[in-house]
Order: sequence, then structure tokens, then C-alpha cells
Amino acid sequence: MIGTLRNYLLDLRDRQHIAIALARGAAMMNARKIDPTAPSTWEFSGFSQNGEDGILDVLRKQLGSSNRYFMEIGAGSGTENNTAWLALAEKHSGLMIEGDALRAARAARMISGANLGVECHHLFVVPGIATQVASLALQRDPDVLSVDIDGCDYYVVKALLDAGVRPRILVVEYNSAFGIEQSVTIEYQEHFDFASAHPTHLYYGVSIAGWRSYLEKQGYRFVTVERNGVNAFFVDPVHFAPDFLRGLKGLAFAENFYQLRKFRLPSTRQFSLIASQRYVSI
Repeated sequence: MIGTLRNYLLDLRDRQHIAIALARGAAMMNARKIDPTAPSTWEFSGFSQNGEDGILDVLRKQLGSSNRYFMEIGAGSGTENNTAWLALAEKHSGLMIEGDALRAARAARMISGANLGVECHHLFVVPGIATQVASLALQRDPDVLSVDIDGCDYYVVKALLDAGVRPRILVVEYNSAFGIEQSVTIEYQEHFDFASAHPTHLYYGVSIAGWRSYLEKQGYRFVTVERNGVNAFFVDPVHFAPDFLRGLKGLAFAENFYQLRKFRLPSTRQFSLIASQRYVSI
């Protein structure tokens, strides 16, 4: 009985959040003055946290062809991530995967309930199950793949690409505490939890230079980071007009606003707090 009531209240809150996010996103989207060469002008947030909805909106419209399919690894409860706008506002099909059972169940109730083309699965994604994850996807080359697992993201993305997933647009989180020049990621731990890995919560993920080094070797082109310094965007250039890509003037790096506000220190000094941890060069 208590569990049923809790789910009812959570679902009620999620429905309210969805209605607000759709209205807010539509207003922000229409208020933009887009410069096709400046990704910072593309940003808006309906369900995303940092302008990702807007960047994805422009990039998707530049695709030479679209299969209207997405994948999200680390989907949370479904209503605050990088693909909820695609699922709920644009009615794209897709796959949402979340490692927390309760959040995955909420995503299934809210997102799959509103869009039967979206499947929500409870899976803790590690490199060893990349083939299983790839087999769940209806499209191996989705328009969008977003990975947000606050930990061993590099190893998971590498395993997914090795398993044959080839997104047209790829969104990955980077850790600005590593700065703009270090090409590194954390050492792999199968059951990594950034909340317990280090008291600062700064030991997680991949540097922006690390992502660029790896993904550019896989044939991807860097587009930009968003202004809050959390996500980086890459595209497979075969799906975009060369003139569009040549004209882009994206942000190469931005300090993570949330980390900057918390520590009142720039990334160079944030890294000094975790410099003794173990890293792997990319």
C-alpha cells in the first residue's frame, strides 16, 4: 500500500514536471536567435539540464538522413536527461537504460507510457554487456546516443562502439576538473560509484582532451561543449554537410558551473584535490 501511494505521488510529480518542461522548452526554443556557426546560440533546456536539448535540436535538423531513434545510457527517472525531449516532444522512438531499479521503473511508467516507441530497461551498464545493450537497440546507428553514468564513461562508450553501435550524434559528459590539456580518464572499476570514490566527488569520468583524442580516432568530429561545462558533442561527419561542419565555431572548453560554484576554485585547483588518484592516459 505504501509503495503504491509512493509511486502515485512520484508519477503525479513527474506528470507535472513533464508539462512544465514541455512548455518551458517550447518557449526557450522559439526565443532563440540561432547562428548556425555558433553552438552557444542553439541551447535551450526543456528536460535537459544544461542546454543540451537545443544543441541536439539544431544538430538533428542538419542530419542528411534521420531514423528518429535514440539511445540513452544513464537515463535516470526518464524526465531529466538528454533524450526526454526527443521522446516526449518530438515522439522519436528509442532506448533508455538506467542502472537504478526504482528510477528505471519510473522511466518505464512515464516515458514508455507516453510513447510506446520508447523502451526503458533496468541495466547497470559495464563494458562486458555492451553487446547485450547493442542487441536491445532497434537501430545500431541512432540519431543520438547520450551517455551519462558519472564514472567509467570512456570504457562504456569504447565498448559500445566496438560492439557496432555507431551514433550519428554522440553526447558524453566530461570532467572539467581535469582541465583542457590532460588526456586522461579514471582507472576502470566495475562497480564504480563517484559518490564514494572520493570525498570531493570530483574523481569521475573523462577529460575533454581524452574524449577528443579517442573519438577523433574513431572518425568523429568534435562540435562543442555546452556553456555549463558538463557535456561534449561529437558527430559522425558522413551524415552532415561539409560546409556546415567547416563553419562551426564551438566552445572548446568550459568550466563545470556546478563544480566551480561548489568549490570556488578553477579547474586547475580542483584537480589538485584529486591529483593523488589513479588515472589512465588516452
